[in-house]
Amino acid sequence: MKIAVDAMGGDHAPREVVRGAVKAAREFDLSIVLVGREDTVRAELASSDPPPGRVEVVHASEVVEMCDAPGVAFRKKKDSSIAGGAEPRGRGEGLVLHERRKLGGGDGGSPTRPPEDPRDRPAGDHRDHPDPHGADRPDRRRANVDCKPAHLYQFGIMGEAYARKILGIERPRVGLVSIGQEESKGTDLTRDTAALFREDATSAYVGNVEGRDFFADKADVFVCDGFVGNVALKTMEGMATALGHFLKEEILKSWAAKLGAVFAGGAIRRVRKKLDYAEYGGAPLLG
Repeated sequence: MKIAVDAMGGDHAPREVVRGAVKAAREFDLSIVLVGREDTVRAELASSDPPPGRVEVVHASEVVEMCDAPGVAFRKKKDSSIAGGAEPRGRGEGLVLHERRKLGGGDGGSPTRPPEDPRDRPAGDHRDHPDPHGADRPDRRRANVDCKPAHLYQFGIMGEAYARKILGIERPRVGLVSIGQEESKGTDLTRDTAALFREDATSAYVGNVEGRDFFADKADVFVCDGFVGNVALKTMEGMATALGHFLKEEILKSWAAKLGAVFAGGAIRRVRKKLDYAEYGGAPLLG
C-alpha cells in the first residue's frame, strides 16, 4: 500500500513534511508518494537521505493556500497538491468532495434519511471544504460545524467503528457531549440526537457527557458538532500550554524546586508529552 502525502500542506512545508515522510518510510518500511511541486520537493528530498525505492514524487503545480476560499480553490486549482494527495494518478477535486464522489456514501445511512442522501456528511476535522452542492456559501464551508441529529448519530457510529477496528477497543462507549448528564439538558440538537442513539441497541451509548468528562474515562467516543469540538480542543490546547508555563514559573522560584525538577525530570517530560497537542499531527476523515 502506498501512502500519499500532500508535501505542500502543513506547517513549514515542504521541508518538515518531506523530512517526516522520509523518517516514516525508513522506520516503518513504508512506500510513500509525495505530491507537490516536483522541483521543490525533490530539492528537499535530496537532503533527507530517503531509503531507496521507498519515496516517490508526483508533480502538482498548484497549492491551496490557507487564505484561499474553498469554493474558489476547488474550481480553479485543479492541479493542487491536496487533490493529488487524494488520488496521486488523478487530478481535479478537493479532498472531501473528491473522496465522496469517488467512493460514495457509507452504507450505514441514518434512521431519518436514506444512505444515498447527499446531505449526509463525513466526520473529520474542522478544516474548510467546498459545499457538496456546488455553492460557496459561508455557512456551508465546514465539514461538520452545522449538523442535524442524523449527522451526529452517524458521527457516533463511525467513531465507534474506528475505536473498535483501529484502536482495538472491544466495545467502545459512545457519549454525546452536552451541558449536563440529564437527558433533558442541552439543545434541541443534542436531545434529538440522544433519541436516535437510544433507539439503536447495537451501540454502547452511555448518554450525555460533559466537557470535564473528556479525561475522566466516561466514554471512548465523544460526539459533537465541529463548532463544539473545535472550542473544546482549542481550550484543551491552551490549558495544556498554560500548565506548562505555570509549572516552569513555580520551578524557577526556588533552588529547592529546581533541584526537585532535576530528580523529577523524566516524569515531567513524560507528562509534557502526554499534554502536547502537537504530538499527533493529523486527523482521520471518516465517512
